[in-house]
Amino acid sequence: MARTVGTIVRGIRAPIVKEGDDLVQIVVDSVLQSAQAENFPLYDRDVIGITESLVARTQGNYVTVDDIAHQIKTLYPGDDLAVLFPILSRNRFSLILKGIAQSGKKIHLFLNYPSDEMGNHLMDVEKMDDLDISPYTDVLTEEKYRELFGDQVSHPFTGIDYVAMYKQLAVNDNIRIYLANDPKAALTYSKQMLVANIHDRHRTKKILKKAGADPVYGLDDLLTQPVNGSGYNPDFGLLGSNAATDSKLKLFPRDCSSIVNEIQQQLREKCGKTIEVMVYGDGAFKDPKGKIWELADPVVSPGYTQGLQGTPNEIKLKYIADNELKNLDSSAMVDAIRQKIKEKDQAGQGESLGTTPRQITDLLGSLCDLTSGSGDKGTPIVLVQRYFDNYATE
Repeated sequence: MARTVGTIVRGIRAPIVKEGDDLVQIVVDSVLQSAQAENFPLYDRDVIGITESLVARTQGNYVTVDDIAHQIKTLYPGDDLAVLFPILSRNRFSLILKGIAQSGKKIHLFLNYPSDEMGNHLMDVEKMDDLDISPYTDVLTEEKYRELFGDQVSHPFTGIDYVAMYKQLAVNDNIRIYLANDPKAALTYSKQMLVANIHDRHRTKKILKKAGADPVYGLDDLLTQPVNGSGYNPDFGLLGSNAATDSKLKLFPRDCSSIVNEIQQQLREKCGKTIEVMVYGDGAFKDPKGKIWELADPVVSPGYTQGLQGTPNEIKLKYIADNELKNLDSSAMVDAIRQKIKEKDQAGQGESLGTTPRQITDLLGSLCDLTSGSGDKGTPIVLVQRYFDNYATE
């Protein structure tokens, strides 16, 4: 008999962790104890997701604004520094900017408009169009921005005026703010560049270097090694960091592959099942109302077991039902669809139409992020069961 239930997702509660805790043991114990308490079995190819903050906290992977200031002084010999295209965020960028400002350099901060890379808006798009402002060519000074859009431009969700907030982080009035989308506009003010955007950072660096900027670094080049005993991330630097206190940031976790593999091995020894494991950060989804893309981390998953590599191999059930099998009765259609699924390795392009080939870890990471949330649910571990089942699985 075919299964009547598909994917099951469970938020797993865990202790509040601190630096030095044995994360592997905590995850293994939390999953096994929840299975016993709630009386559910574990299966091969179940997936355990662990939020990145849990990993980073047990690693003690933190840096301070002083560490950032030290790094800026080391990398940039000149007095002026252009910082390009950060996202608008108290949690993600304000402390980074605070550290940059504490370097004592004159900071020329360039913000994308009408919105940042994540979709956080600095202005009303319709008003921008009415004013005949071209985001492709026009550069707005802070003074011009205020003249056109007012003294208080609040984010619709947070209520924050990000231009004002970033300006307040200055040390001895050393931050000037501009709105622009062409990276080369910053060359008017400095040849020293710090690229602060996330997903377009490689393109931005390439454009600046070709235009003669030097030196050019990104947030992913800062704190890739310890500074005065600080935390670090060799792959992503400051990207993916979050504010921890008013002077300290938690970095994106490092060495995740060894952690997920050890968890998989211990679970195999304890319950005899091969369970996939991944570390996840922000999910890769977009809010339809606010138009904000949630992926502020450099990747959805910085580490996962081998069984989660690749993209799903799926066929579009409704496409087949509406076309090739439309003349069959319900019972015959079910049998035919199940047979199609069993033969799907040879499926043609038409049958897979509409099944976007996203990475498995991106799909699962989004599912886990939505399940655990970022508030007070207390479920930083997520168990996803039967994710790889399909309509033909018995």
